[in-house]
Amino acid sequence: MNGAESQHDVVVVGGGLAGCEAAYQLAQRGLRVRLVEMKPHKRTPAQTSDRLAELVCSNSLRGAALSNAVGLLKEELRRVGSLALRCADETSVPAGGALAVDRERFAEAMTREIEAHPRITVEHREVTEIPAERPVILATGPLTSDALAASLAAAVGAEHLAYYDAIAPIVSADSIDWSRVWKQSRYGKGGAVRGDRAAQREQTAQPERAAQLEDAAERRDDAEAGDEAYVNCPFDEAQYKAFVQALVASDKVEARAFEEVRYFEGCLPCEVMAARGEQTLAFGPMKPVGLTDPRTGRRPYAVLQLRPEDEAATAYNLVGFQTRMKYAEQLRVFRMVPGLEEAEFLRMGSVHRNTFVDAPALLGPAMELRAMPGVHLAGQISGVEGYVESAAAGFVCAILLAQQLRNEPLRPPPPTTALGGILTHLGRKQPTYQPSNITWAHIAPLDPAHGKLRKRARYEVMAERALRDLDAWWAAG
Repeated sequence: MNGAESQHDVVVVGGGLAGCEAAYQLAQRGLRVRLVEMKPHKRTPAQTSDRLAELVCSNSLRGAALSNAVGLLKEELRRVGSLALRCADETSVPAGGALAVDRERFAEAMTREIEAHPRITVEHREVTEIPAERPVILATGPLTSDALAASLAAAVGAEHLAYYDAIAPIVSADSIDWSRVWKQSRYGKGGAVRGDRAAQREQTAQPERAAQLEDAAERRDDAEAGDEAYVNCPFDEAQYKAFVQALVASDKVEARAFEEVRYFEGCLPCEVMAARGEQTLAFGPMKPVGLTDPRTGRRPYAVLQLRPEDEAATAYNLVGFQTRMKYAEQLRVFRMVPGLEEAEFLRMGSVHRNTFVDAPALLGPAMELRAMPGVHLAGQISGVEGYVESAAAGFVCAILLAQQLRNEPLRPPPPTTALGGILTHLGRKQPTYQPSNITWAHIAPLDPAHGKLRKRARYEVMAERALRDLDAWWAAG
């Protein structure tokens, strides 16, 4: 059914995974939806098809096992009636332990379902500003048009809207060799003493660029963190120089054709910093000032710091180490870091074009802009990363909006579930908010009564608990 003149209860802008999932879930709950998609009149530089729910990069929806966080998220979506997961299962192709799809058949199936739904109207036009209709869901993806992004920036403040993703890897706490690292914030207070930094500059032959990088890295530190807020991985001189050489020589992901590589000086890929000079990292994110290795009583030559990713400290972020290295190279190079030789990477690093908002600062409990009631965000523009996570964000946004429209109390998915983990990520304040795939760190940890379990066993128990809690939540809804 097509035509802008149709009556509707909700407007959804964007016909990608999040927009289609949100529109379908709302329509399934009796609401009339107008889905606005700019194709075929206009495409983003990444798109090649006029169908809805086009998969523009890989055809893989990643791991299928329940011991994998995204595998759990997919199973949860199946259980609650996700359109995207149903179409993915129907169009799957062999991919070992992953769920991969025939992307053409997948997009055809999604388009067919959306266009055939009696309560969904599809309108083809570009949206250049936030629509006046309420409620509205913006699900315009990582390549939101410049005009709509400018409208959103005007509404929330340009400082809350980013146009590039700079993501550092995350490792599991259990996989860190704690005998080789120690906990300490610089000077015991999380921030640095500016006078010592100035003295350090006077002693170095590095150019002014190194000082700028040092300042930028320091601003990313959490100045309010207490002592032991960071884990320190110490390097001696030989280890540091070998690490820098490996970064420079590593195989990198090439910028896609539609990406103009414009790195921010305060958020450079680590290999770009390394290429600027052997000592650049040592005076940037790897500076050892204010730190003393308790095993030697001395300051190390350089330090890579880890910061807790969640309150329970089950996962740690490699501070300042956003990267364009290919995934296999990240595993090889980052396992050269003392203490990370056997690290399990929950999220790999990346740098790419991506329009997203500072969700913890801007979004309320129903994924609604606090500054603009009735305007909801779903998918990658809200700060999730990945196909499955985008569909999940569209699902959750639709469920919460439907509850609002029925004047019911909000009943979000439990925080013990992967669907609840989507909301946990969107609400978790960070020194610098960054998009993320779903990880176990987004899901509430097990009760200590379970005792210390090995990694796989722990994830399996968490998955069992998640599905049990999800089934109870869904049955009560």
